[in-house]
Amino acid sequence: MEHLDLAPIRRVSGTVRLPGSKSISNRILLLAALAQGATRVLDLLDSDDTGYMLRALQELGVETSRVTPRGEADSALSIVGAGGTFRVRKADLYLGNAGTAFRPLTAALAFAGGEYRLSGLPRMHERPIKDLVDALRRVGANIDYLGNEGYPPLAIHPPGPPGSQGPGEVTRVSIRGDVSSQFLTALLMALPLRGQAAEVTIDGELISRPYVHITLNMMKRFGVTVAEEGASLFRIPADARYVSPGEISVEGDASSASYFLTAGLISGVTGGGPVRVEGAGRDSIQGDVALVRTLESMGAVIDMGPNWISATAGEEVKRAGKLRALDADLNHIPDAAMVLAVAALFADGPSTLRNIGSWRVKETDRIAAMATELRKLGAVATEGPDWLRVEPPARLHEATIDTYEDHRIAMSFSLAALGGVTVHINDPGCVAKTFPDYFRVFSSISSR
Repeated sequence: MEHLDLAPIRRVSGTVRLPGSKSISNRILLLAALAQGATRVLDLLDSDDTGYMLRALQELGVETSRVTPRGEADSALSIVGAGGTFRVRKADLYLGNAGTAFRPLTAALAFAGGEYRLSGLPRMHERPIKDLVDALRRVGANIDYLGNEGYPPLAIHPPGPPGSQGPGEVTRVSIRGDVSSQFLTALLMALPLRGQAAEVTIDGELISRPYVHITLNMMKRFGVTVAEEGASLFRIPADARYVSPGEISVEGDASSASYFLTAGLISGVTGGGPVRVEGAGRDSIQGDVALVRTLESMGAVIDMGPNWISATAGEEVKRAGKLRALDADLNHIPDAAMVLAVAALFADGPSTLRNIGSWRVKETDRIAAMATELRKLGAVATEGPDWLRVEPPARLHEATIDTYEDHRIAMSFSLAALGGVTVHINDPGCVAKTFPDYFRVFSSISSR
């Protein structure tokens, strides 16, 4: 479908079952492939990004199959771990624009002892990877750039010798933390494959730290406990080995929850809501559940259980007829924060989203893209290196939204239809990256 016309939405209310988390799904897929033993993965996300990771692992010789656990209606994915060494030692892997596949696979394959080429969509070749490659090279990796220096595609060769290591010696490596937390995630997941104790130090600020905590949680589930000391030091023990937990479930995607919870808030101002999401809640390991605190600052009433969240508008914003404007540092929830730029269209004054520089190196330059599309709806949008200011119009304009092959732009701007205007979404199929059924599910809670 080239475009999707969203007619004005009068209200939203109801319950949504979230798809599995992309971040957790791709971490589990790789860790299960590297572990000793077989793993049954329940509630795995079925999307473009997980598809790229799964196909790459299969091309590397990892055995996978669909099974139906006793008493379960849905099938699970069974993965027979390779025990740290992939059977296939030469492969060309195409990974689309899946950063959660490209970065961790780069690191894992750097110590796999084979010849590999990794490539993706043109936008993937514009997303920096130099900081990860530099760190891997410092611990013996042999990686060449096949295009522009510092960017994919990559050629990975067998690593150099690890060098002698006496009792108690530790491999020490540093990595920048202010471009993408995926670089640290990739390095931490790969270092246990070397069979040596290691210490990783962060240079500068670590952005998106909650995503690193997802990584540490998943590594622990597979038998490797990483000690986090202070804000910038991570220790991996010498005896670290990945071992299957036998069975593991994927949480519902807290990033995907952001669109529905924000819709519940916006619609609640005029009598809609609440909207409830199931699959992630108070007990979630995902940092993006912290979005609810920001929604509360804009006027939301939030209720949470162990694995569910609901949102609607509070009495104050109902009386005012508008959300409270936002001025917030969103470094810790960069993906969930995307929808807040659209929520700002419904606020009582200008909103500023700060410390979102990582948006510049995502699926597209999200700061520039969001500013451009917000202006089509009548907003005054001003961008800086790592911030975006949104001044809402008196009345939204009907608009055709370009999505830049970016799933989060498509999903975020669907909420503009709550403003009483028709919104035309170009390339709605881009949501297949993380949530193929998004528009059907959004329609299921919408009344026109």
